[in-house]
Amino acid sequence: MTLSFLKWLKFNFTNTQTRLLLILTIAVFMIIIAVGMTTYYSSKSVLQQELSEPQHQMLRISMNDIDEVIRESDQIAVKIALNSNVYKFLTNEVQGSYRNITELLQFLETLISSTPFIKSAYIYDMERESMVAFPQGYSSSKANFPDSDWVGVAAELQDRPMLVKQREIPAGSGKSVSQITLYRKIMLAGQLKGMIAVNFKTEQMFEHMLLSSVSHLDSHRFILDTDNQPLYDLGNYAVGEEAVGQVLTRLEGEKLGEFKHEGKLLLASQIISPYTGWRYLSVISQDSLLANAQKIRDIVFVVSLMALVAGAATITFYNAAAFRPVRRMRQLLSGYDRERISPELIDLEKITGQLLTDHAQQAINLRQTLPEASSKFLTDIYTGNMTGNREIGEKWSRYFKDWNDEPLAVAMLSIDDYHAWCERFKKSDQSLLKFAIANIIAELLSGQWRMLSSDLGRDRMLVMLQPLAAGRDIRAAGAIGEALTMIPRLLKFQVSAGLSGYHDGFTRLQQAMHEAESALDYRLYRGYERVIPFEDISGNQLPESAAGEHEIIAKLTETIEAGRGEEALKVLDKMISRIKGEQWHPSSALAFLTSVAETLERIRLNRETEGCGIEVSGLRTMHLEAAWTLLRRQAEALAEWFGSLLLSKDFILCQQMIAFMNGHLEDNVGIQEIAEHAGIGTSLASQLFRQEMNDTLHGYFTKLRMERACELLLDTDYRISEIASMVGYQHENSFIRVYRKYKDITPGKYREMMRSRRDSLLGS
Repeated sequence: MTLSFLKWLKFNFTNTQTRLLLILTIAVFMIIIAVGMTTYYSSKSVLQQELSEPQHQMLRISMNDIDEVIRESDQIAVKIALNSNVYKFLTNEVQGSYRNITELLQFLETLISSTPFIKSAYIYDMERESMVAFPQGYSSSKANFPDSDWVGVAAELQDRPMLVKQREIPAGSGKSVSQITLYRKIMLAGQLKGMIAVNFKTEQMFEHMLLSSVSHLDSHRFILDTDNQPLYDLGNYAVGEEAVGQVLTRLEGEKLGEFKHEGKLLLASQIISPYTGWRYLSVISQDSLLANAQKIRDIVFVVSLMALVAGAATITFYNAAAFRPVRRMRQLLSGYDRERISPELIDLEKITGQLLTDHAQQAINLRQTLPEASSKFLTDIYTGNMTGNREIGEKWSRYFKDWNDEPLAVAMLSIDDYHAWCERFKKSDQSLLKFAIANIIAELLSGQWRMLSSDLGRDRMLVMLQPLAAGRDIRAAGAIGEALTMIPRLLKFQVSAGLSGYHDGFTRLQQAMHEAESALDYRLYRGYERVIPFEDISGNQLPESAAGEHEIIAKLTETIEAGRGEEALKVLDKMISRIKGEQWHPSSALAFLTSVAETLERIRLNRETEGCGIEVSGLRTMHLEAAWTLLRRQAEALAEWFGSLLLSKDFILCQQMIAFMNGHLEDNVGIQEIAEHAGIGTSLASQLFRQEMNDTLHGYFTKLRMERACELLLDTDYRISEIASMVGYQHENSFIRVYRKYKDITPGKYREMMRSRRDSLLGS
């Protein structure tokens, strides 16, 4: 019986139709399994999306509310810094004046009592080391003040006007408690005279933290400072420091991520505040949510197996009948004789003729698409999408039948100063220009070389070369160099190239590409329109990290933000001279230049200075001298802007006017009163405010009033008419008209919408 079974298997496997049927059966099996798995993972992806988006939105709402608390507290600190009694406290020779201290404490009491999230405020005189605090009172020496360890934060405030951080304060019995404090400098005549510390009530500050909006799910929320240390957390799912560390490592800057902890599948989402740098983190258990999806996956898998078994049984039962027409077709194709064709096979002949016609058309299409497929073959090897020698060998045999076993070389072409090239030519023309480069290369090399080019995107193009004449010593560098000389004449821009060594066989193609790319990086030193063979640079030392790079970047940042342009240029020039003198490996030099460019761009964006930034990726295509000039120009412009800002008193006057506006939101004051408070004329006040704040006095004042109205609408039950009076409008209709102009919604609709949203979030 065993022998008969083996003969049956041998007969079926030697039959072409049977082998085809087996392949189709396996394919159907794989498709059914794929459908089951795809159903599970699609359901999982949709559920994760539906779960993560509300969590992310709630994190954003919490972040915005807490950032607003810090902004409001910062404005209070600015009010304190600008108060006349603070000025007297810091400048009077007799500091302990009863009247001055009393008025100052009353002022602090008024500010703090009107703000529910501030616990206390300190004012510290750095010269006399004395302190005024509410509710503690006046202390002539910090040694007598119970909470004075914070004064050492002055060193951290040198480069910033405001700082928020967590600290530990003594609580008695050798214990300490955590306290979140906002610090701000007090500058008089350009000198640091004192500091303000505003201590927050933690629970009131973080009362806007919301729990999960999805019921029956275990979740936990965290607020982490810039050092990833916890500031606040809440939730019903215990997550330790180890799990939080895993979350941060897994996310790596992404807003959403999935990981396992203690046997549970967790979904984490995060958002980072652009104002404080704090990280808002949410961790949710997915096990209960995905339980039904897992059941569906298992059921689909079982059903697929049952369907496969039933299909295999049916195919086996009808095997002989199903393949009878196929056998007839084989007879027709192998012995075509019209006289022997029976009437029932005439339709089969038409079908066969149509199949042959379709096959011929597909062959034509294949020949037309072969160059594109060959180029993609090179691109896949370069990007690492194709690494297996077997797969590469199969496609090489299919696409490169005309190529032989002669050694191969690779040239990596790159447009010089790519950023300037992009600005010079329209986007619609850039692909045509790259196509022209490939045509020029093909025209000049066609006599002695087989070649294939592939566009790698942006500035790069890959060219694979093989000499036509076997055994002849033909140098690719000369041919490529001739092409690079021709390109500027015809296309009016320059191209450089790195050339690999010769390698036997397609299995070394990826190595040849790496050699060509490494050689091309030496354009940084050798300049534009050059062919750089790998053999010329192969003996150079491997890249090393730049010693003291972070200190240099920090020094450059410090000098620019201090407005010391000449000193900043000296720092930059010294490092560039070191690069040239020591002949750093291009990868190290480019890494350093990129760090400098990113630092300059970050300074420019943070300070919103005028002008255009540096295209960081374009440095890779530039000569060292050109990159140096570009970085120097940007550093010099930034330092000049900071220098002009530091010398201007206009910004201080604008802050005084803003403080006055915040204090008179409900009063009927106009531009004249605001200008008089700052001690300047109406026309000059309007001009300075537009120049510094990019807004009019009236427009800015109206925005402040509308923001205050939003707070009253959400947090109080005052009527619309009462709120209108509290933000300086005598007529309710005028207030509604202005509010609708600024917010695109009426006050009543805003109150209804926001309270409904808040109630739904808190209720869930």
